[in-house]
Amino acid sequence: MKSFCIKTNNKELINYLLKELEYFDMNNVYVSVYKFKLYQNIIIHYTGKHKDDFLKGISTILSYTVIDFYESNIIKSLINSNYFYFSSLEKKEIYDLCLNNIDFTGSLNIISSISNVFFEYLSSEHSLILDGFVHFRLTDYIKSLDSIVDMCVNKFIIDREYHEFISLLKLYISSSSSTCDAIHLIYKNEESILLNSSKNVIKLDSSMSSFKYLSDISFSSNDLALNTLLTLLPSKLYIHIIDKEDDFINTLKLIFDDRVFVCNDCSICNLYKLKAKV
Repeated sequence: MKSFCIKTNNKELINYLLKELEYFDMNNVYVSVYKFKLYQNIIIHYTGKHKDDFLKGISTILSYTVIDFYESNIIKSLINSNYFYFSSLEKKEIYDLCLNNIDFTGSLNIISSISNVFFEYLSSEHSLILDGFVHFRLTDYIKSLDSIVDMCVNKFIIDREYHEFISLLKLYISSSSSTCDAIHLIYKNEESILLNSSKNVIKLDSSMSSFKYLSDISFSSNDLALNTLLTLLPSKLYIHIIDKEDDFINTLKLIFDDRVFVCNDCSICNLYKLKAKV
């Protein structure tokens, strides 16, 4: 026989556990709820012979309980403690990023890890205060959430700087006069080729002194192409996609906005597709 009690005063959590235990697929399990001093106690008795299977099942239920009832609050607490200097709105954006970056496969691994901790504890103990257990026994779990928070804060900062960069360039373009009518950008194999309106190749601006708007230390053909476009400021930018779009093309769309026209099936596109096959 194995008996233990789970202590908590969270009514919603109690109802959740009682419902899960009601559908617990094992015989000889008896559940009751009593109030003793400070806590409501969910008391579980098992009179069968398969103690380890019983404890594994209960541990899995408790693991999902931690994910459902504690995870979001732990993440919020980590954000508030470690990144208190962000505004409420920024913290909310970071929190949403955290939720989106907890992948399903990772969650299953986390649940398995949490379940093992519960199993080891319940194998030798007869009661647990759920709040205390989560915050003092599940330190590895909290550390994994802390790592996710750190990663998402870095992503938030990079994204914010990226959008500020885009806004700065859009402001520059809107306040400057175009020096040419149209430029064609051929995009293949993640590299750029620029053509003028007469379909002649434009030499990319590689002058280091003109890199006013780029902060990279090393420069790709896309960096050179962007710098050239910012120098020439075409009134229309035709982008010919030879294989696929990526972040660079999306960046150009954001910077040049309604000046951009994307094409993947015209005489220029077909010519460069043919060259790619040769």
